[in-house]
Amino acid sequence: MLRITGGSVYDPANSINGEVRDLYIADGKFVDKESCDSGRVIDATGMVVFPGGVDVHTHVAGGSINFARAMTPEDHRRTQAFIRTKTRRSGLGGMAPTTFATGYLYAGMGYTTVNEAAVPVLSARHTHEELSDIPIVDKSSLVLMANNEIFLDLLEEGETERAKQVIAWYLWAAKAYGIKAVNPGGVAAWKYGDNASQLTSPVSGYKNVTPGNIVAQLAQIIDELGIPHPIHLHCNNLGAPGNVSTTLETMKHLEGRRAHFAHLQYHAYGGDDWGTMRSATVELAEYFNSHPNMTTDAGAVLFGDTVTITADGPWQHLLYKLTGRKWGNLDVENETGCGIVPYTYKPSNLVNAVQWATGLELLLLIDDPWRVFMSTDHPNGACFWRYPEILQLLMSADFRKECMASLPANIKNRITLPEIDREYTLYELATIISAGPARALGLTQKGNLGIGADADVVIYNRNVNIAEMFGHPRYVIKGGEIVIEEGDIRETPDGREYVIKPSFDPGTDDFLRPLFEDRYCMSFENYPVEMERIENPHLQDCKPQQ
Repeated sequence: MLRITGGSVYDPANSINGEVRDLYIADGKFVDKESCDSGRVIDATGMVVFPGGVDVHTHVAGGSINFARAMTPEDHRRTQAFIRTKTRRSGLGGMAPTTFATGYLYAGMGYTTVNEAAVPVLSARHTHEELSDIPIVDKSSLVLMANNEIFLDLLEEGETERAKQVIAWYLWAAKAYGIKAVNPGGVAAWKYGDNASQLTSPVSGYKNVTPGNIVAQLAQIIDELGIPHPIHLHCNNLGAPGNVSTTLETMKHLEGRRAHFAHLQYHAYGGDDWGTMRSATVELAEYFNSHPNMTTDAGAVLFGDTVTITADGPWQHLLYKLTGRKWGNLDVENETGCGIVPYTYKPSNLVNAVQWATGLELLLLIDDPWRVFMSTDHPNGACFWRYPEILQLLMSADFRKECMASLPANIKNRITLPEIDREYTLYELATIISAGPARALGLTQKGNLGIGADADVVIYNRNVNIAEMFGHPRYVIKGGEIVIEEGDIRETPDGREYVIKPSFDPGTDDFLRPLFEDRYCMSFENYPVEMERIENPHLQDCKPQQ
């Protein structure tokens, strides 16, 4: 049992805004006072109490992150190691940290739940092994489906009901939590040296399948299956000048269906080419604000070194051609792809300066913090442990102005940031860090300090230096257990992994088996991930729409 007394509590899920309240914890859950009559007491007087952070979009496990580790040995050489102690293993941080270091780093800044946003079904078994090796935090994962050839073939034939059964089967085979759509149709086309840049043009090799059709069908299938998290959408034309038109067109294709737009910063550009590229966040935020069916994570950029990782192979090849940096590409048979390019964001680079401003503008111009969340698309825009730097930029207009002074002089007519005076409150920060992403994922037991919710809590010392405050919490509590105290790791419990099992026709096995024999290198029987391979699984309910 544990009691937290005297802290200023910010709990948006229960409309608590800085009230001094006591919290009571027993058996890993929040309980009422009468159910917690003993145990340790944490005096949080003068401190700030948030629900544990929830990262709706990150890349921390699986083949792509391993590919990035292998491609950037120089990063490991220059990165400070975690020294082995009684409560932690030794390991590396850096742009693609080792699995257990990932857990230490997330917990060390108050995050207790993370969502791995891109998993090919073919490599899901290994991804789960890595997720189980990430300590402390709870995990979920999204499986890549927008370029799956069996699914696209069914759309081509108009077999939408069969396509729904196949999607449900793949989800359960991967033991995943939801569906990720990356450059719909474009990754399938890339296998033949093409892309899919127009939403209404057929994908290479098909007559009736367009990117817009893929998006609309996946969004509808996900709603019909009752998957807790909506389609998690990486739009076509990632990173390209003028791509805001594609993003807006994609939003319109949804026709009111639920959708989460991943790393929206990379899809919010105006201009005709790199020389005229500008932020188009005002136009995009205006449309987004008036359509409550959508949520997004910012995909904010910070200046410095990183490594870009995405299933969007066409974009990664273009980035390689633009930069001349190292490049790697993988084809995941029948399912998706993967591209890796190390990258450095520079304040002196006009395009990078626009990207830096665009991410902040989205966070400041989207008016409902329940629908826009903290992310850097780790590690693409910056590493996740730099989130506190973004929080300081959101809370201080003066600090933003200081940072803008280092940008190129000709940037001002390409961005809106200098005109924005909004400053986030602590209540709004608790929403974008925790309560909002938890709700978007359908994890109502997270991001919530109410009775019955998981006892994931972070306690901060008040500090005028926001980055310092949110980068070094006083206490982090996971499932009622103190895991971080005064910056030291006290315990490293195993986190849970969230999985869904949507219903599907038992005859789907018989339909897919001959297709696997024809198309996959792996046998049908060996393809699905066995449930016993998932460490500490938690089966989340699906609630199909009527």
